[in-house]
Amino acid sequence: MELLVIADVDISHIRLIDLTQLADRAKPFYDWIEGQFRLQANSSETLDELLMRLPRHTIEQCIAACYYPDPTQSVPKLFDGIGRLYAHPKACFYFFAWLIRDAPQQRLSPLVQQIAKRTQKARRQVEIEVLAALIVHYRSFARTFQWSAIREVIMDRLEGSRRSIRGREKEIVVRGALAAAFQEYFEKRRSYGIYTDIEVLENQVTIGHETYDVCIQLLDEKNTPVRRILVPIKTRETEGGGHAHLFTRDVRTAVDVARREAVQDYIFVVIIASNWSERETVGLVEIVDHLVHLKTSPNTLLRFDEPTQQQLNAVIERILDGQVLPKRGNV
Repeated sequence: MELLVIADVDISHIRLIDLTQLADRAKPFYDWIEGQFRLQANSSETLDELLMRLPRHTIEQCIAACYYPDPTQSVPKLFDGIGRLYAHPKACFYFFAWLIRDAPQQRLSPLVQQIAKRTQKARRQVEIEVLAALIVHYRSFARTFQWSAIREVIMDRLEGSRRSIRGREKEIVVRGALAAAFQEYFEKRRSYGIYTDIEVLENQVTIGHETYDVCIQLLDEKNTPVRRILVPIKTRETEGGGHAHLFTRDVRTAVDVARREAVQDYIFVVIIASNWSERETVGLVEIVDHLVHLKTSPNTLLRFDEPTQQQLNAVIERILDGQVLPKRGNV
């Protein structure tokens, strides 16, 4: 997006774009929660309407259905501010807590633990009871649970989780872009295509002596990884392009190792550099499943630009639809 400049003064608010994109990744999860409530309440009302009128015990039942979904059902993900997955029970706890309280981990979680100890009840049962009680007790003050309002809350909460993690490492941007691509697919299809679920690993993956900065696991109905998307990331802060060949050689080595040791996996490569040899880039396109070249300094990169994100979304869509195998899978 172009900068907003008046009288040679840049008044752009890039952070707003970043935050809205973070929040919009939570929309499929919101929609899924609404669907669960409708099923349990046998109603076509919106989540807002149901939360505002249902009695406490029914809200407990609805929240419990969200905590313990049908294992054969595809469930959307909730991501933190840097594109890491929340485990499903934690995602439910955070989501409902965000509706009615702040700082669920720092402030609410210790209170839940105290209640669990005093009542000898299971932690998750207490969470469900507490969340339902808070919603009923404070819903007249909250006034609305519509997505337009909750979106603003989620923007703030996810930004808080991002600030709590130091730095804006390259993995954060790439992981976030991939998370957005999967969320867009789920929002359209309400599933992960030919796969039952996905898992975004928090840490790097090492194969042989090579490291892959980001890894997405594609799971089958037994929750077993079938394939992975491995993403080595190469960055260059300087403008000069003289060493592009050396950097490309490093990427090729990582690709070659994955081809030998992980033949069932997809290989995406992300290059973040203001200046990179186009000849080297063309060579990489031929051997990887998807190449992203962001022509900018890694120090200033906040997100994928819209055309690059849309290209990534399209590739993920073809993978989840089963339309394309890893290139080495055809060998």
